[in-house]
Amino acid sequence: MAQPDTKRFFENLTGAGKSIAVLTSGGDAQGMNAAVRAVVRMGIYVGAKVYFIHEGYQGMVDGGDNIEEASWESVSSMLQVGGTVIGSARCKEFRTHEGRLKAAHNLLQRGITNLCVIGGDGSLTGANLFREEWSGLLGELVQQGLIDEDAVQKYSALHIVGMVGSIDNDFCGTDMTIGTDSALHRIIEVVDAIMTTAQSHQRTFVLEVMGRHCGYLALVSALACGADWVLIPEMPPADGWEDKMCQKLSATRSRGTRLNIIIVAEGAIDRHGKTITSSYVKDLVVRCLGFDTRVTILGHVQRGGTPSAFDRILASRMGVEAVLALLETTANTPACVVSLCGNQSVRLPLMECVQMTQEVQKAMDEKKFEEAVKLRGRSFENNLRTYKLLAHRELESELPQSNFNVAVLNVGAPAAGMNAAVRSAVRVGISEGHKMFAVNDGFEGFYKGQIKEIKWADVGGWTGQGGSLLGTKRTLPAKHLEKLAEQMRINNINALLVIGGFEALECLLQLYEARSSYEEYCIPMCMLPATISNNVPGTDLSIGADTALNAIVETCDRIKQSASGTKRRVFIIETMGGYCGYLASVGGLAAGADAAYIYEEPFDIKDLQSNVEHLTEKMKTSIQRGLILRNENSNENYTTDFIYQLYSEEGRGVFDCRKNVLGHMQQGGAPSPFDRNFGTKISAKAMQWLSKKLKETFRQDEGRVFANTEDSCCLLGMRRRAMVFQPVVQLRDETDFVHRIPKEQWWLKLRPLMKILAKYKTSYDVSDSGQLEHVVRIRPKDSDVSA
Repeated sequence: MAQPDTKRFFENLTGAGKSIAVLTSGGDAQGMNAAVRAVVRMGIYVGAKVYFIHEGYQGMVDGGDNIEEASWESVSSMLQVGGTVIGSARCKEFRTHEGRLKAAHNLLQRGITNLCVIGGDGSLTGANLFREEWSGLLGELVQQGLIDEDAVQKYSALHIVGMVGSIDNDFCGTDMTIGTDSALHRIIEVVDAIMTTAQSHQRTFVLEVMGRHCGYLALVSALACGADWVLIPEMPPADGWEDKMCQKLSATRSRGTRLNIIIVAEGAIDRHGKTITSSYVKDLVVRCLGFDTRVTILGHVQRGGTPSAFDRILASRMGVEAVLALLETTANTPACVVSLCGNQSVRLPLMECVQMTQEVQKAMDEKKFEEAVKLRGRSFENNLRTYKLLAHRELESELPQSNFNVAVLNVGAPAAGMNAAVRSAVRVGISEGHKMFAVNDGFEGFYKGQIKEIKWADVGGWTGQGGSLLGTKRTLPAKHLEKLAEQMRINNINALLVIGGFEALECLLQLYEARSSYEEYCIPMCMLPATISNNVPGTDLSIGADTALNAIVETCDRIKQSASGTKRRVFIIETMGGYCGYLASVGGLAAGADAAYIYEEPFDIKDLQSNVEHLTEKMKTSIQRGLILRNENSNENYTTDFIYQLYSEEGRGVFDCRKNVLGHMQQGGAPSPFDRNFGTKISAKAMQWLSKKLKETFRQDEGRVFANTEDSCCLLGMRRRAMVFQPVVQLRDETDFVHRIPKEQWWLKLRPLMKILAKYKTSYDVSDSGQLEHVVRIRPKDSDVSA
């Protein structure tokens, strides 16, 4: 999509005179409430009237009290609630022409011609049919004397924008649907708990997860927990899979593993279309291997619980984007769906997405399984490819032998997901035929010789472990170049994979500079960003940041809940991040904060005073709690204590104050499903890149690797829609080394959303919005060139 030459701001768009209705339909999904909240508040903010339609299409057909005008306060305290508070129901009546006629009449009575539908492909298809029939329905209502000709002119077009709320992630055109990440959280919580009991008794567990037509939940949870076997509808196992699975389980046990995990999607089938049930798999394992085996069916647990930080942010972004889309729509604009592509929200024609989703099922019915996987999209395809790489070990004799030695190490502070990245690197490296070496305690351990070969089985069970099992230090290599070079000679290291935060970038820059003095550093090197602060240039996201965000959001939820039933109270919460305000800003958006103070957006005493006054006004309504986040280094003078004392004094008589410093709890805990998955996939991709570079830079005549070009020392990061390898020297100009942050940060664009949703007047840059794109079957390939 061509980028606009000038910035556009949504102040040019007005909702005055417009009425927007929001409904949730079909199955519920965590995060739907965050989407409803965003639609209501953004709609009111731009001057539109916003209505709830309770109980989905049933409420639209029944009318009456089911269609209720929403107020700003009516959506407070719903961000952290699972399910959908406005209700959802499957409605047979809406499928009939008479039902849709009733629904049209009920909408017209309130002047509603803009619909925001949150649901699955069935709900969205129904909305599009309703839109196509609209003019005909108006004609029938005129004939029946229920509306006049003026109403037909005034309400001539119905505008539809969809958001996909489905835990199955079964909708084509978007990388993630609202609710999927939260469902993965529920699954992984159960798997982590089951693993401890399975290990105690040397048991095999068969877990059945939701996914009647889509295996996304089964596949990603298998990837995130390192399951031994996974069965999904899109890729049925080949004939004879029973024997292969039993051989795999037996081989895993013979290497000393005390448990096996098998994940089955509820819609799993074999190549002949026969259903594979969890009980069938259990009986098979007991009969063939005699293992003590148990079945756990997760069921509706996956739909329940609070939404994850990812789902809250995704739903909030999509809700705001949906309102913008409705403001910009014309009579000729097709119904669109707001989707996520990489890290960017996009608008796609609704029916193109629905048709592709239906094509997937058609391909599966016709047993064209490879095509079905491709139609699911690049995210699904990458997950499946990575799972196959990591789960199924070839025999030593069948592996290619490269004679290359690759070292992997962690640098900087620990981040959840580092261990998943190391496991992935080791297993992909061994699959590529390399000898893998693990370095303990970063570059400090490296120059001291703390390096040893690491095997396939050594990293079993690492995905779910927090922190850094290899150990990590902040030591930079510059002062130890001679000793490091010696260790690289002794161990004949041909390539280096460094997993870490800002220090890791500095390390690679120092090693790149040292190439002119030491040939040992003339080897391919790759860095994976892993830091809770998300302050590494060259990437939108870092391994560990999602886990830290979830820790912040869960704590904020508990802190806010502690004030329920008490007098009006404001909480001041300090987050980590150094000088980078990512955790405070994005955590604030996910937790429903009133303000987030960060270094990147300077503030003074007037701003603090303005925030206090704003909160004082809010406390006069039914809203009883306020939440303020402050990044630890946002301002050296306006400390957390200072802000706490200021708010306490200025709010005296209206609200009281409490403060909380979250500290290192943001760095601990088991990694979130997102971080496990992200770390695993990004690491596998880095290892494949290193293998390619090793082959390219191997000098046959000298019998050694020699790489001294810029593009042989790269950072692999996510940029907007793609994973990109970028030479670290080119990132130098993008970096503020004094404050250890990138000069430009994408998430600053999200800050106005937090302010808008907290009722502040602000400017919001919508340059990236506004253009309808088209669904593409094959996305652009991930780029290997610098961004």
